[in-house]
Formats: sequence, C-alpha cells, structure tokens
Amino acid sequence: MALRDLRLFPPDLLSNAAMALADANAVRRGVPVLDLMERAGRAVADAVPFRAPVAILCGPGNNGGDGYVAARHLAAEGLDVTVFAYQPPKPGSPAAEMAARAGCPVRSLAEFQPHRGMIVIDALYGAGLSRAIEGEAAAAITRTSTSGAFVVAVDVPSGLSGDTGKATGPVLPADRTVTFFRTKPGHWLQPGRQLCGALILSRIGLDASDLPINPADPPLWLNGPWLWRAAVQDPGPDVHKFRKGHVLAISGPEFRTGAARLSAFAALHAGAGLVTLAGEAAALRVHAAHLSAIMLAEIEQGEGEDSGLRTLMKNSRFSAALIGPAAGIGPETRRKLAVLLEAGLPAVIDADAITALGNQPEWLAGRSRAGAVLTPHAGEFIRLFGQDVAGSKVEITRAAAIMSGCVIVHKGPDTVIAAPDGRAAINITGGAELATAGSGDVLAGIIAAHLGAGLPPFEAAAAGVYRHAEAGRHLGPGLTADNLATALPPLRTG
Repeated sequence: MALRDLRLFPPDLLSNAAMALADANAVRRGVPVLDLMERAGRAVADAVPFRAPVAILCGPGNNGGDGYVAARHLAAEGLDVTVFAYQPPKPGSPAAEMAARAGCPVRSLAEFQPHRGMIVIDALYGAGLSRAIEGEAAAAITRTSTSGAFVVAVDVPSGLSGDTGKATGPVLPADRTVTFFRTKPGHWLQPGRQLCGALILSRIGLDASDLPINPADPPLWLNGPWLWRAAVQDPGPDVHKFRKGHVLAISGPEFRTGAARLSAFAALHAGAGLVTLAGEAAALRVHAAHLSAIMLAEIEQGEGEDSGLRTLMKNSRFSAALIGPAAGIGPETRRKLAVLLEAGLPAVIDADAITALGNQPEWLAGRSRAGAVLTPHAGEFIRLFGQDVAGSKVEITRAAAIMSGCVIVHKGPDTVIAAPDGRAAINITGGAELATAGSGDVLAGIIAAHLGAGLPPFEAAAAGVYRHAEAGRHLGPGLTADNLATALPPLRTG
C-alpha cells in the first residue's frame, strides 16, 4: 500500500467487536442507524475516482446497505449504475430500507460480467466475516479479480478478516477501500494491507465519546511518536555523554565483525553518548581498522566467574547492552546473554542470540530485571516461539511477549511491537527499501541507544522501528545499511 501518511488516521485501532460497540454507543446517544448508513454510503460514492459504468455488488447485510446508498447517490450524479445481489436484505432491516430508497435496477449476481473500464463497488461482506465465501459470490469475486475493473471496497475487501488481515477464502483485491471511524488491524496486517489498496477513512458522525472502554482489552495502536513522546526526556544544557547512555555491543568473531559494527554505528547515530564494542582480540583488530568514535574492549572466552565479560561489566558503566548480530549460535552466546541480563542491563536480543535460545523462550522470563527487547524476523520467531497460524500477527506477538517476559519486535512489512502487559502497535511506514543486508542490525542498534537513554523497553522499541522505517523512506531504493543510520529523524520527531 502506497499511502503511508500517519496524519490521516487516528492512532487507535478497533477490532470488529469494538467497532460494533462504537456503532451501538453512537446509536445510544441518539444517532439513528439509518443516518450512519447514509453517511457511510455517501463516503463510498465520493470515493469513486472517475466517471464510468458502475456495478455495485451488494450482500444482504449492513455492508450491502452501504452499497445501496452509494448506488442512489451515484445514479443521482448521472452515472450508469447497476446493483447486483444474490440475496435481498432481511425485511425491516436498515439495509432493506436503503435498498427500497435506491431506485436502481437490481440484477442477479450470477449475471454480473465485469470488464476493464468499469468501476466495481464491493459491498458484499464486511470485516467480521469468519467463513469462506462460496457460491455465486465467490464466482463473482473470481471474475472481478481478473477483469481489470477498478474496485472500491466497503470497509474491507470481501473475504478479508478485519481482525487478522488474513483471507477467510476467496478475496476481492481492492484499488481503494473506504472504512469508517477507525481503521482495523486487518487494514494494516499483511496480506490485508496489500489487498486494501489505498485506504480512505470517513468518520460518518462518530466521535471519541463513542469509543468502547473495556479495561480488559489491551490497547492496539498504529506506531508513531504519540507512543514515546512523553517518555523522551529533555537533555537540558548540562547534559554529558554518560547521561545520554553507554551502549555495550557484543562483537562476533574475527571474520564476522560487520553486523555488530553496523549495530554499534547505529547506536551512536541514534543518540547514545558512548558505544563500546566488546569481543576477542582478533575481532577488535578488524574493528580498529574501521572505527574512531566507537570504543573497543577485549573479552576473553570463558564461562566462569572470572570471564572477561563479567570483569568488563564490573569495571565499566554501561546503561544498555546489545547481543546477537553475527555473535554465533552456540552456547557461548547464551552464556554471554545470561551475564548481560544478570548485570541488570536493559538489553536488545537480536539475530544469533535469538537462535541460540533454541525453542526455549521461557528461559528469558524473569531473567531481565531491567527489561529486554527481542527483534526476530518471521523465521526466527517461528523457531523460538512456534506459530499459531489461526491467530493474527498481533495475537501471536502478544503471546510471545507474555511467554518470554520481553518486548517483542516481530519484524516484517507489517512489524508488530508487543509488550508483556498486552500493549501493541503496528508499524505502517516501512517499505521494501529496508529489505537489504544489515538493515536489522541497524534497527537493533537504534533500539539499544533508546534503552541506554532511559526509555522503557516498549517505547524504546516502538521509537526504534519508526525511526528506522523513516530513514529508509528518506533514502529510498538503493539504500545500504551503511548509510541508513545517518538518515535517522530526531527521536522527538512528531
């Protein structure tokens, strides 16, 4: 989806059930159901981008009712409009009332023959559909998908779950989707984000007082500066480098130093006052040929109380740690991770350190007194946590956060950040430009810098994902991880 301007959308996301409660709250305060349907259908009609023959596919429910309203408005504007339906609305329902007012010819859905140059309004099914579409409706979806017609979806493309962004069966991809009051998780989670096309939000007369209040429902937001702005401290005129945070990054071995160096470089550019790369002597000689502002510290191999890492931790002032980029997937990496967590440092656990945990996320629970952030991509997530294919990405990431006791950054084009207390956010600003070697190492370094500066783990992770994505958008195609960290927007942005 090309449209990525956060200013167009309220940050809070509503599930299907929560949206139904918001509608009910509006009705309770005196907004007639027919008025809500009228405004929704008007918004759909306004989303038609050019004059052309219009076919409106109407289901028997409220989604179809919105379609009948759009039909009336478009016909009044002089467009050639035909409604196709496989079943009439239930007698006495708001949709039946709008069908009666429409005054447009209604033909059987089986007669519908889409073609290029036609506009198709998909008002078959809404966001709450939980079964696969079958019969005439499925056949119409298949015909439309290959026709070249311009498709405008009402609420969500038919066949797409508003809660999970997953298909329940056949789905009609849209060029535009018109939704109402608040967006839903399924608009932003893949493949829903791609299937919705350009997203248009209409408030249709609902306001903030209609939002359902249920303390048992954990909040879900679009990721943006509103999530961390209050946690960012003004450094003041007397700030010094130690107050800005000292990040300790663990290096990989001699011939695998690049990933940790990218992370350290990113931490420095993200705002850390000091960054130290620690590793074996051979690796540090490689680092020394590339670095100036980043400090180096030798740690010897060993697992006892006198290990080099333990000694370094006792003799230095670190405020956050980062382990994983090219660190190695053997038991030594897990031992180093244990030392870092036992020292009470907030930590970013990335890449090889995630793999070194095997399938034991519970090993982390309770070990990090200061909080930790795990940054798995999809493959790493499945190896560590497994995956419930029936759940949404938000649900499985929340479950992983609870299981591990850590904030989880579940990376991808629809990155989800979740905390053990249930808070979660979906990042919508990342693009394909970030799919390049070392991009994840840079993200880990940015988050480590935020932890070192004192941001709580959830806010540190959310801010890191956002700044990382914005830097990628600024640089565009052709970026490399080497220059990504230099394009970061300010932490207080927005």
